[in-house]
Amino acid sequence: MNNPQEDFSKIYDDNVEKIYRFIFIKVNYQDITEDLTSETFTRCWKIFKENPQRISNIKAFLYQVARNLVTDYYREKGKAQIISADYLPVSDPDTDLEEKALLNSDFDKIRIALTNINDDYQNVIIWHYLDELSIPEISGLIHKSEGAVRVMLSRALKSLKKELEKSQKAEPI
Repeated sequence: MNNPQEDFSKIYDDNVEKIYRFIFIKVNYQDITEDLTSETFTRCWKIFKENPQRISNIKAFLYQVARNLVTDYYREKGKAQIISADYLPVSDPDTDLEEKALLNSDFDKIRIALTNINDDYQNVIIWHYLDELSIPEISGLIHKSEGAVRVMLSRALKSLKKELEKSQKAEPI
């Protein structure tokens, strides 16, 4: 067996981008996301180094810690969600400026619509489509049957679609 530090280093490498993205979509600020991501792994490490077997599903544990930290953040901030206009996703440098503008605009619309739907729906969409987790993996994360996860994902997509349609209707022509 490797030492716990090496094992945790592998866990960190495998999950840091997913946890970062998950938190960023929820809080929309890079500095806060970095702090909450760091705190997520710090808390996980404290438990992992004492007894690695105590955490049966490391992904589920990381996401649970991240969700709790995001919840605590909004409790402290009065639950106000502010969307940062500064964020521009990294894209292919060969893409022309018009295409980049369209991609950024579409990404922002989806991100904003995502923040307007139920937290559970946000989570399953992020996990399935961004983090590419399978239905069984999500089922393990939220302790629900695979059928329940499929239904939740379907409802989440319908909810996201409604939010996107609302935002299109609200846009001036």
